[in-house]
Amino acid sequence: MSFGFVAFHYPKPEYVEEFVDRCHRVREVLAAQPGFLRAEVWVTPEGDAVVTTGAFGSQEAFQGAFAAVGREAGEAAVFDEREVRPREVRTLLSRG
Repeated sequence: MSFGFVAFHYPKPEYVEEFVDRCHRVREVLAAQPGFLRAEVWVTPEGDAVVTTGAFGSQEAFQGAFAAVGREAGEAAVFDEREVRPREVRTLLSRG
């Protein structure tokens, strides 16, 4: 069973592209971790949210990967004044 996440980020309009770049930097760190399966960065058609999705081979791999993000991605993973509201993050378990 794989373990995934979906996260909604709400950057201010003038920071959407910068935020997309930040999410791609986080994805690079995730992709280098054991158990990584995939991650994608999306933007809503209205441009009001950046949505990231990802999957890992296990919950342990997910936890280890995000610990690495905290160590290696620095400011790219930190909530700050460029966002208009807190992120919404949900974890997921595959059923397939």
